Order: sequence, then structure tokens, then C-alpha cells
Amino acid sequence: MTSSVFKNLTETTFDSVEGYRKASEKADSPQLKKALNERAQMRAQTLQQMNAELQRQGDELVTSSSMTGRAHQLWAGITGMFEDGNEAAAERVEEGEDHIKNKFKEALEDDDLDAQERVVVQQCYSEICEGERFGDLIEKQYD
Repeated sequence: MTSSVFKNLTETTFDSVEGYRKASEKADSPQLKKALNERAQMRAQTLQQMNAELQRQGDELVTSSSMTGRAHQLWAGITGMFEDGNEAAAERVEEGEDHIKNKFKEALEDDDLDAQERVVVQQCYSEICEGERFGDLIEKQYD
């Protein structure tokens, strides 16, 4: 049976893919749109890797936003009515990347993952860290 921590990380990863897509829709710059779409594809590969572990354990795949993700999207939609463009897109990505990196880091520091889940999370963590650096970079560039 999949640990709740692993399932939650997988849901957060799905939410992150959706976050990149939404940020790309907000961005004005063709270069930023392209970069956000490329990061969304990389994050989608991470999601596939995590879903493969869920499948191996006989659990349901994550194919929709989590309750937390839907609540965040609702809030972002409300506040987003007043924000658009490159700066807003970069800010949203940076916030999301800080959030997901912290969740992965905490999961690796705790003992709530089984051995195989830990291996998958460690493998995915490097891509998560790349995303966090990307978020920092575009926030500085478009701030």
C-alpha cells in the first residue's frame, strides 16, 4: 500500500504540471512561454515516474488536481484577475517551486516512505531542484 506521503507528493507534482501550464497561459513573452512549456514537460515526466510507482504498488494513478491544488487554483484565479503577464507568471512559478521542493525535502528527511518510494522520490528530487532554480531565475529576470 502506498504511503500517504508518497501519494501526496504525486498529487503535488500533478498540481505543479498544471501550474506550469497556467503560468504559460499568463506569460506574454514567447521565450518565457516556451521555457514554461518545456519545464511542464519535464515535470510531467517526473509525474509519470511517480505514477509508475503508484501503479507498481497497485494504487490509483494521479490524473487530477488534489483538493489543495484546486483550492490554490481557485485562489490564484481570483487574485489572477488582477495580474497578468510575465511578472505574474514568474512569481507563481517561483512560489510553486519553493512549495514543492520543501515538500520533497521534508519527505526525504522523514521516515514515512518505504524503501522503493524513497528511491523514486530521491530520483525525482533532482528534477524538482532544477525546477526550483528555474523558478528563482525567471523571477529575477521578470521581476
